[in-house]
Amino acid sequence: MRNMGNMGNMMKQMRQMQKKMEEDQNNLNAQSFTGTSPDDMVQATFTGDRKMTDLTIKPEVIDPDDPDMLADLVLAAVNDALNQIESTTKQTLGKYTQGMNIPGM
Repeated sequence: MRNMGNMGNMMKQMRQMQKKMEEDQNNLNAQSFTGTSPDDMVQATFTGDRKMTDLTIKPEVIDPDDPDMLADLVLAAVNDALNQIESTTKQTLGKYTQGMNIPGM
């Protein structure tokens, strides 16, 4: 019978941990992350759940004769923002997955 009490306590702790993890995930999703290209010519802003909310391109970088440069700057800004999200996600949610090998975490 004693093990049943331990099991109930463990289940309660798991529910509390799950609730805290959901709160942390919601807080992360509500954050804004802005990535920039070299010289801040392009800025890409994302939410924590990786939805782009804004893309700013300085007019002087738009050269009709060199669209590849603009594409490279957009990619740099987007990747910078996504790297920030990944790093913050690992910091925020990593405490729940320590010791586990969960893809994407």
